[in-house]
Amino acid sequence: MLALPLALSACFGSDSDRPTFMGGTQAGGPQPFPDNFRSDTLALMRAYLNNPVGVRNAGMAEPVQREVGGRQFYVSCLHFTPRESDGSYKGVRERAVIFVNGRGDRVVDQTGDLCAGAVYAPFPELEKMTR
Repeated sequence: MLALPLALSACFGSDSDRPTFMGGTQAGGPQPFPDNFRSDTLALMRAYLNNPVGVRNAGMAEPVQREVGGRQFYVSCLHFTPRESDGSYKGVRERAVIFVNGRGDRVVDQTGDLCAGAVYAPFPELEKMTR
């Protein structure tokens, strides 16, 4: 019986090497600019998209500070047209990438105010992704 709580605490304990924007003091304080935002975004999108091959019309906005969960974080907005599972292309999608402590942390579907007024530049690296 005592082994179960210990095993569960290991699963749900904090991982100080991986800060998140909900991670309390780990993400507190001023956030550094994400110097590797392009490569971090590619890594996150490779995991996020079911099929990263064939993305079209990709654009990315430079990271800007936005309030997320009551704190300031750097956020970069993307727009792109992914290939659907049947090979067709539907509408443009917009996503936001949140950076914590200078590293890409997560992709957000509901961009709302995060991407209001974003100025997009071509992001050909996203269009060249492979599996």
